[in-house]
Amino acid sequence: MSGPGVHGEGADSGQASATPPLVAGSRAEVAAARLRLLTDARRRVAIYQPLLPDDVYGTPPELAELRRIATSGRGAEIRLILHAPEEALRDNHRLIALAQRLPSMVLVRAPLEDVDLAYASSYLLTDQGGYLFQPDARRTDGRASTADRATQAPLLQHFNDVWERSARATAWQPLDL
Repeated sequence: MSGPGVHGEGADSGQASATPPLVAGSRAEVAAARLRLLTDARRRVAIYQPLLPDDVYGTPPELAELRRIATSGRGAEIRLILHAPEEALRDNHRLIALAQRLPSMVLVRAPLEDVDLAYASSYLLTDQGGYLFQPDARRTDGRASTADRATQAPLLQHFNDVWERSARATAWQPLDL
């Protein structure tokens, strides 16, 4: 199985995109797009991030937005799929503290199947139809939009499929002492 494709902004949907695409060609532009999407999200985000470097979902503004989403009330949920959650734990990523304080709102899973572990892309999906897609998570270029559900749909389907096949990342759970 190959990963889901992301068509051009609004392409093949038969409609023009509701909003213009976000620029996501450099590290700074990808970070700005990520923050914009988090700011626009209301209660739910889904994040597929094979590896979790310190500067991805670890900056104070991103963490503030993730905290806001996680504490936004009924239905709040941040779902995160990481290939190696123990590496982020070893590197003491700042997102871990939020996940440990709000374990019922910040849910973390790790893929088990080889086909899922071979998937090299990363993406962020919001409940507002926004997405940021990076074809290669190790590179800084990508495509993004604040509202393009037609382009977001195959990514959301992929996320849900992998989520169901994945195991809870128990390494991130707080210790009850």
